[in-house]
Amino acid sequence: MKLFNRFLIIIALFICYTFICAFSYASTVSADIADSVFRLHIVANSDSDEDQNLKLVVRDNILNYMEKIASDVSTKDEAISIINAHLDDFYNIAIKTIQDAGYNYDVKLTVGEFDFPTKEYGDISLPAGMYDALKIEIGEAKGHNWWCVMFPTLCFVDVSSGSLNDNSKEVLESNLTDEEFSLVSEDNFAVNFKFKIVEFFEDIKISLANM
Repeated sequence: MKLFNRFLIIIALFICYTFICAFSYASTVSADIADSVFRLHIVANSDSDEDQNLKLVVRDNILNYMEKIASDVSTKDEAISIINAHLDDFYNIAIKTIQDAGYNYDVKLTVGEFDFPTKEYGDISLPAGMYDALKIEIGEAKGHNWWCVMFPTLCFVDVSSGSLNDNSKEVLESNLTDEEFSLVSEDNFAVNFKFKIVEFFEDIKISLANM
């Protein structure tokens, strides 16, 4: 009986050790990925077709401007610095886009940390988690969200191939370890299993934070 109890204790300790290792791995990888990207989060006024289409036009104009002012940016800190320095420009672009479309919605811009679901950008997948982002809320901001990555630029995907341009991948790869880049870019059982571990623990943390 004592031997059996010892066996149960060893199993329990092994499970605890495995859980702690998995949690530590997920937290480290998720934090490193989040530290390497800056995202864009746009919330439409409502779910009407008109407001959803307006959201996409605002998105395109914001991203086009971002590409002009930050085409040579190589780090997330640089991207955030440029975005903070041009917040008034982003606001004015969004307002003008809305007014040109015949609406009078106001816009709220916030640079902060927000929770994001798992999202795919062509052949790159980013796990759910807390990410720094520029959040743009249009009007009452009661419509569906739209997410992408402003740095490195993962917002524009080649529709015909479903893949990103090489420059965006190179910038992302240079800001991640080999392990982290393989996690978000490769498609095989081992990598997908690790991705699910990260996703699982990040979902738990977000759920606890929102309770």
